[in-house]
Amino acid sequence: MTDRFHNEFAPTSIEARDLRYVFHPTTNLAEFHETGPLIRKRAKGVYIWDATGKQYIEGMAGLWCSALGYGVDELVSVAEKQMRTLSYAQLFAGVTNEPSVLLAEKLSAIVPIDNGRVFFGQSGSDANDTQLKLLWLYHNVIGKPKKKKVISRWGAYHGVTLGAGSLTGLPAFHKNFDLPIPGILHTSNPHHYRFAEAGESEEGFSSRLAAELEDLILQEGPETIAAFIAEPVMGAGGVIVPPEGYFAKVQEVLQRYDILFIDDEVICGFGRTGKPFGCQTMDVKPTTVSLAKALSSAYLPISSVVVPEFMYESIKEATRTSGMFAHGFTYTGHPVCAAVALRNIEIMERLDLFQSVARKAEIFQDRLRAFDDLPLVGEARGIGLIGAIELVKHKDTKESFPKDAKVGIYCMERCLHHGLVVRALGDVVCFCPPLVITDGQIDELFTKFERALHETIEKFAEA
Repeated sequence: MTDRFHNEFAPTSIEARDLRYVFHPTTNLAEFHETGPLIRKRAKGVYIWDATGKQYIEGMAGLWCSALGYGVDELVSVAEKQMRTLSYAQLFAGVTNEPSVLLAEKLSAIVPIDNGRVFFGQSGSDANDTQLKLLWLYHNVIGKPKKKKVISRWGAYHGVTLGAGSLTGLPAFHKNFDLPIPGILHTSNPHHYRFAEAGESEEGFSSRLAAELEDLILQEGPETIAAFIAEPVMGAGGVIVPPEGYFAKVQEVLQRYDILFIDDEVICGFGRTGKPFGCQTMDVKPTTVSLAKALSSAYLPISSVVVPEFMYESIKEATRTSGMFAHGFTYTGHPVCAAVALRNIEIMERLDLFQSVARKAEIFQDRLRAFDDLPLVGEARGIGLIGAIELVKHKDTKESFPKDAKVGIYCMERCLHHGLVVRALGDVVCFCPPLVITDGQIDELFTKFERALHETIEKFAEA
């Protein structure tokens, strides 16, 4: 055995025990066993500390999710109180609990779907799996059993379960897993910087992508296409902000062929883009919505799918003959998770957080785009309090570095050295701080990143 824990870590250390027992997600496991884990010990506000006591500013809100930051006492108190009152209850067979009812009522009021009905889960992945099952069920009960296919986009991230992992449009999540499953289609990635033709405007690029989408629909048969799914801003695909006119043109195509729009708000929801929901920022009129992550600021796992009344009514009426809506999870409507999520939203409203994000976004985006002229920076992009820097070998040609150069990983590691947590997706360095970050902390974040970026430039820029 050559694993590092045999050589450097004491056998009883957390590092060694992690390497011995934990199966890590989304990790190069072979490399990980050569380097060992970074232990997160505690966190407060927008800062986290590792096991050595080193402090970092949180530039990724965990995994795009810790909207209110860490250690909010009010959320801890709500969880404790609910655990002491009713630690668990389920929603099967007509049973209910007050926190789930109140949270559903709140979501129905604020999500931009008229008379929305709310189904609860635990993660964004199971929310998007639920979306697929509801689509298939709905079209079965309304007498359109052929209308089942769903169109996603290359570069999209919608989860990792069988259905959601198929909707995801990133090759690593398909390769060796026998995904996507039949009936899941993908259309073009709307990244103008990477995929526009020479001299093509954002408007022209959007028109071309809308035409490609229409061609795909006609090729497959409109009568077989149930829905199109999209994130308002692609997250794990590299923070791709849609180009001018994109969603307007896409929606025109969908309406022409009676295709529903699934809005994946797992990352964008609850203020990330500067408005309460990303669909409002991008002027999207969704049919259904998926929520997770910031729904509870990641204090407890919870997700939801919000559907319009016409879908719910069709599914409800079908149970008169089927006998049951046979879908649900043990933790659907978990009262502790629901109570925390409800208070999380109430705190956001009390802090006027969405307005605050809109103001802070100007500072954040100005600092982000100040790096645009530096060597290696191909594109600085973002909206609201989410952004990315794409590192390239040649600015003029947009030529990427070879994968084995691992430039993005190097930049991320230099950020950690300077006390900043970011995420490298290939050679795209991403930023998604807690929404409660202050102006001064935004400055701290980008000052630390600037040091790491200059060190990266020094190492990789050609003489």
